[in-house]
Amino acid sequence: ESGTGKELVARAIHERSGRRGPFLAINCAAMPENLLESELFGHVRGAFTDARSARTGLFVEADQGSLFLDEIGEMPMGMQAKILRALQERKVRPLGSSQELPFDARIIAATNRDLDKEVAEKRFREDLFYRINVVRIDVPPLRARGNDVLLLAQHFLERAAQRSGKSVTRLGRLVAERLISYDWPGNVRELENCMERAVALARFDEITLDDLPPKIREHRATEVYTPSDDPNDLPPMDTVEERYIRKVLAAVGGNKTLAAKVLGFDRRTLYRKLERYQ
Repeated sequence: ESGTGKELVARAIHERSGRRGPFLAINCAAMPENLLESELFGHVRGAFTDARSARTGLFVEADQGSLFLDEIGEMPMGMQAKILRALQERKVRPLGSSQELPFDARIIAATNRDLDKEVAEKRFREDLFYRINVVRIDVPPLRARGNDVLLLAQHFLERAAQRSGKSVTRLGRLVAERLISYDWPGNVRELENCMERAVALARFDEITLDDLPPKIREHRATEVYTPSDDPNDLPPMDTVEERYIRKVLAAVGGNKTLAAKVLGFDRRTLYRKLERYQ
């Protein structure tokens, strides 16, 4: 899904990698192909109309560090071929130059598309897919990450407090309960905005319910309801289990590997249960 915090994960990988160079990021869906090529590979003076001076591309700027290619699934096919060659040769040629420049950067790519499907439908190059699909990390939506929401909320709280110069240091107990129970349709982006708002409105050193947006403050966790206390009306455990498994599957967008992790099953157990429900 969009907004799940893929760049936070990429940055954490870089910070724990021991690489001494910078962490640089670019959204591949945010600019046209010719501008994207210039940003990634660089250009020499006079390479195109507005190229009044030479510019180093991000591949070379990220030398000894990490380059995060966000939304790589949106990249045009022509650009995909150029990225593939750069990754294979570990060299780039700036626009307008006849010389290739070597680089040593860790490449981290992210997408909210199903690249297996994109490859099958000829919208993403198969050779590039296998080149970048070395270590795969599925980043689940925030609603499927349990207490991770509190760790992220505390991180965003501390960052917002530092930027604003306010002495807000912690989340109140009721606030923590609301944050865990809320569905977070906007994922990590929504949580970050929520914490920035809460810090801006906070009057104490602790975030209170009054500091949260109304839709989060007034949210109540979804409960499993039964029609009555009559034992004859209560659903059997298999029915409750099936409903919960299907709810988890819906929450993680049908990703069975991720659903199995959330449920505490291995994938074979999950597939076996789903076959029984057919």
